[in-house]
Amino acid sequence: MASAELQGKYQKLAQEYSKLRAQNQVLKKGVVDEQANSAALKEQLKMKEQSLRKLQQEMDSLTFRNLQLAKRVELLQDELALSEPRGKKNKKSGESSSQLSQEQKSVFDEDLQKKIEENERLHIQFFEADEQHKHVEAELRSRLATLETEAAQHQAVVDGLTRKYMETIEKLQNDKAKLEVKSQTLEKEAKECRLRTEECQLQLKNLHEDLSGRLEESLSIINEKVPFNDTKYSQYNALNVPLHNRRHQLKMRDIAGQALAFVQDLVTALLNFHTYTEQRIQIFPVDSAIDTISPLNQKFSQYLHENASYVRPLEEGMLHLFESITEDTVTVLETTVKLKTFSEHLTSYICFLRKILPYQLKSLEEECESSLCTSALRARNLELSQDMKKMTAVFEKLQTYIALLALPSTEPDGLLRTNYSSVLTNVGAALHGFHDVMKDISKHYSQKATIEHELPTATQKLITTNDCILSSVVALTNGAGKIASFFSNNLDYFIASLSYGSKAASGFISPLSAECMLQNKKKAAAYMKSLRKPLLESVPYEEALANRRILLSSTESREGLAQQVQQSLEKISKLEQEKEHWMLEAQLAKIKLEKENQRIADKLKNTGSAQLVGLAQENAAVSNAAGQDEATAKAVLEPIQSTSVFPDVESREDLIKNHYMARIVELTSQLQLADSKSVHFYAECRALSKRLALAEKSKEALTEEMKLASQNISRLQDELTTTKRSYEDQLSMMSDHLCSMNETLSKQREEIDTLKMSSKGNSKKNKSR
Repeated sequence: MASAELQGKYQKLAQEYSKLRAQNQVLKKGVVDEQANSAALKEQLKMKEQSLRKLQQEMDSLTFRNLQLAKRVELLQDELALSEPRGKKNKKSGESSSQLSQEQKSVFDEDLQKKIEENERLHIQFFEADEQHKHVEAELRSRLATLETEAAQHQAVVDGLTRKYMETIEKLQNDKAKLEVKSQTLEKEAKECRLRTEECQLQLKNLHEDLSGRLEESLSIINEKVPFNDTKYSQYNALNVPLHNRRHQLKMRDIAGQALAFVQDLVTALLNFHTYTEQRIQIFPVDSAIDTISPLNQKFSQYLHENASYVRPLEEGMLHLFESITEDTVTVLETTVKLKTFSEHLTSYICFLRKILPYQLKSLEEECESSLCTSALRARNLELSQDMKKMTAVFEKLQTYIALLALPSTEPDGLLRTNYSSVLTNVGAALHGFHDVMKDISKHYSQKATIEHELPTATQKLITTNDCILSSVVALTNGAGKIASFFSNNLDYFIASLSYGSKAASGFISPLSAECMLQNKKKAAAYMKSLRKPLLESVPYEEALANRRILLSSTESREGLAQQVQQSLEKISKLEQEKEHWMLEAQLAKIKLEKENQRIADKLKNTGSAQLVGLAQENAAVSNAAGQDEATAKAVLEPIQSTSVFPDVESREDLIKNHYMARIVELTSQLQLADSKSVHFYAECRALSKRLALAEKSKEALTEEMKLASQNISRLQDELTTTKRSYEDQLSMMSDHLCSMNETLSKQREEIDTLKMSSKGNSKKNKSR
């Protein structure tokens, strides 16, 4: 998180720095341009000053020349004033020299006139030069004012930039201090990470040694025990039975049932539509009962009469598809083989529609050509002909997409699985288009029926037939709307249940593999049913938990339990031997008892009742002696037949029976005790075997956990190395970036100082100018 924040801050600072650098470059360029302009203006100003100096020099020379001329004129005027009185005095003497003075005067006048003209010209040039100088000076002053304002603006911009640069420098210094603190903390963390990595490497070495041994053992077991890996090849994976989703199958069966009901309604409406259309051809425009209809309509009626043989199979194909979807199957595109038959039936019905379409269009044209047809009825007939063409086209489109849906059950290589979402979407669009076409047909046919009912030649039979056709068209419209909305509502479910194969695969599974998968599923279901047997009475849950705790906490070893089992088996064998011994003893006692009874009977015939009593006592003693034996259950249970007719003998026999019955009960209780002990020993052995199995499972779980732990350790080590490298790279980048920023800041400071110096120099020069 810290590195991400640092990177974000550095990115922001870099962006601001790039913006400031771009602004600085623009300002540099502006300052350089202004310096160039100021240099050019300086040159122009120098040129103007030189020209002004020249003009001033010329002006000074002209003024000096004018002063000389003025002085000369004054001297000439003075000389003229002096010469006039002299001339008056010396008129006579000067007549001769007057001619000379006239010539000199004319020369002076010409010279004066030239000087005056030259002076005038110089005055004009001086005035023009003065005006030009003033104009140039005004321009230069205005230019100087603009330059001063621009220099002030640039100075303000430079001051703002210096403030910004100082603020950014302070921020960067603060960030540098923070980054140094963070770098120190990161170095500490890196040291800790190095220590942890060393510990992890030690643990990794130990785990690697342990897991390498276990890996070799497991590989040897896999090579010896596992015959083949059936997940390597896709053709073998296709034979795997997918998980049984009962909810999915019930929903698919429910959807198929709804689709069957909608198709049945649609088939009924189509049958009525074609049948009533046939009846209408027999009635309008020519009634077959009055006159013969045209051969075209006869052929059309003959074809329409065969509509049931094309429409009924649609219902049968949908019924077979519904019956093929049961709770025990897997319903996907590869296993819905009956969809192919439904597609074939739909293809035959579309062939029927193509066959009757030209006759239907010609029949409507024949109605338009009849004298009873008005312009409105003709327009409705043209609209109906267009609607019939659209209806056939919609059925062809729907059949194309249904044939594509039936491809995976016959040719799985036809289209990729990713294309079937668009195929199902187009099926929904085609169903909505069929609904729209049927709405147009219903609308136009209702208008046609109302127009025909207003005709004077309309019979009751025609009106009834039109009403029947209109009701069948309305039923078709409603059925098409229901099917379209039903398919749109279940479109996502259809897209989600295209194939039972892996989601990563692009194609479908071959039909043979799908069929083998269904057979394997049936065999697996039969096998699971055969395994379902009534469970024996089990131990209660709490008692079983207590017994399990006792078993898990017991410290008896397997050898001790084996000895106990051996001892119990020896006891059982001894008891069996004693049982056989006492069975033989009981048989001997029975023989003795029969002999004694025979002897007593013979004596009773010869002796009296007193002797009978003694014999009876003796017989009782013998029976008591014989009653000391054990395990005589079967021999004693047989009734002893006595030839005596006296009641004492019978009572004696009852006593003997009761004694032996008590003995039998005692022996059976002993047998039950032995059986219970054997059952207990068997339960203990079974618990031990379960405990051993649990130990094996726990061992496998621990090995898996060890594998996961090793993977996690390797992953953590990789992450640690990557983080270490990233931290080092970030630290190096940060140091480089700080160095570069310091260099750029120093450069910017120098540039700012130079800009300040240059701007100050320019301002001083402008002020001096």
